[in-house]
Amino acid sequence: MEITNVNEYEAIAKEKLPKMVFDYYASGAEDQWTLQENRNAFSRILFRPRILIDVSKIDMTTTVLGFKISMPIMVAPTAMQKMAHPEGEYATARAASAAGTIMTLSSWATSSVEEVASTGPGIRFFQLYVYKDRNVVAQLVRRAERAGFKAIALTVDTPRLGRRESDIKNRFTLPPYLTLKNFEGLDLGKMDEANDSGLASYVAGQIDRTLSWKDVKWLQTITKLPILVKGVLTAEDARMAVQAGAAGIIVSNHGARQLDYVPATIIALEEVVKAAQGKIPVFLDGGVRRGTDVFKALALGAAGIFIGRPVVFSLAAEGEAGVRKVLQMMREEFELTMALSGCTSLKEITRNHIITDWDAPQARLVPKL
Repeated sequence: MEITNVNEYEAIAKEKLPKMVFDYYASGAEDQWTLQENRNAFSRILFRPRILIDVSKIDMTTTVLGFKISMPIMVAPTAMQKMAHPEGEYATARAASAAGTIMTLSSWATSSVEEVASTGPGIRFFQLYVYKDRNVVAQLVRRAERAGFKAIALTVDTPRLGRRESDIKNRFTLPPYLTLKNFEGLDLGKMDEANDSGLASYVAGQIDRTLSWKDVKWLQTITKLPILVKGVLTAEDARMAVQAGAAGIIVSNHGARQLDYVPATIIALEEVVKAAQGKIPVFLDGGVRRGTDVFKALALGAAGIFIGRPVVFSLAAEGEAGVRKVLQMMREEFELTMALSGCTSLKEITRNHIITDWDAPQARLVPKL
């Protein structure tokens, strides 16, 4: 049966993957309320399409931190992709490059920064977890720089790992034939069996709970790469990120895997965008599965979005071809949404193209023009 949308890959991945692996990718924290809400919140935003506009030519290109990409749809960092498919991050890197977009490599990848760079040209960002041993961090950042990575996405929402109950039930651990490649030889690439989640124990042992804004400053002293702060959900922290010299913000709740009952990212987005005051770009990840979702995020002020789970699910289903197809489907849906909304370029997408259930009742009837 032909796959006609991104969501269909999840069921295929569930069939193909061992339960421990699928659950690791699919699950969220605790009650998984935010996991559902990340998706559901998009359905509370409706379109106000404009008609009789020439949409024969549509330009989806954009610039992220000075790099030109084909569309505002990028690949989020997801860990341990070789659990999904033997080619893992190699396949994802090639697919993103073929689509003319950015891939973000996870610190906890099963392929190293050097290996991913070896797949050929492409614009790549590196997601960073800050380890207790700062020498490890400095070394990793230098390796990413040398491998041609263009930015650091600093994850700031994980001083401790969220409570992911399926990982506890499954006693999740990295399969024995795989390692966290970026830490090989540092005695940090091992994740042992534990009484609960092997990953939770690993994080408790290795990741620095003292991480604070001063470390964002420290990071700027060891690298010239722009730093994106990933995991911002409030105006207060958006302002702090600007003050700290971040190059951009990623509004993210870690795929609903950290603190449950935080808002969906699409709900938090507007508050963060307003607080950033256009000084730095704001991106979004979490729950994006359709081209319509991409349009909604841009209408609320996002400069672009990142997709995570659709990448690992399609990777599990069809390898590189699956990831290519996901990026292509998202692209085509987004282009269609633009056309049917009367927009021919990203700058034409405005807040007036949508109505949300949190707009004031009178604003619903007569939006400010």
